[in-house]
Amino acid sequence: MANSQAIATSFKVEVLNGIHAFGTSVVRAATTADSFKAALYLTTATIGAASTAYTATGEVSGTGYTAGGVDLTGAVDWIAPASSGTTAFSTCTASIVYTTVTLTTAFDAVMIYNSTQSNKMVGCYTFGSQTITAGILTLTMPTNDSSTGLMRIS
Repeated sequence: MANSQAIATSFKVEVLNGIHAFGTSVVRAATTADSFKAALYLTTATIGAASTAYTATGEVSGTGYTAGGVDLTGAVDWIAPASSGTTAFSTCTASIVYTTVTLTTAFDAVMIYNSTQSNKMVGCYTFGSQTITAGILTLTMPTNDSSTGLMRIS
């Protein structure tokens, strides 16, 4: 089985339970947005809708890459959640960047997860198989709207 692009099923339930806070208008006990991270996964991993939390199993390793991935700094890097029609959406404001990495085993997915909330998975996003040698990997974010936003719930 391969990686598959999906919002985690568990995340959908957690959103309804108020676990995750992406925006600046936090209404639960915490007064700040949560912290999120982005980890890369090998083409042989099996991250998808049934995954519930960050795991080191199947994660890439290599020079310049730190296990657990890179930080997305909460509300600073997320556009406040919005909606259009029946779809709610939010996207990172900046590209996800891994600087000066060497990853020689093929990878094709990034998991975004909430490091504030027990590393609960938000979603897995796939792209073409990649390797990189002493370079910068940049994952460019899509337009923040109801049809292409990084996270869409409809």
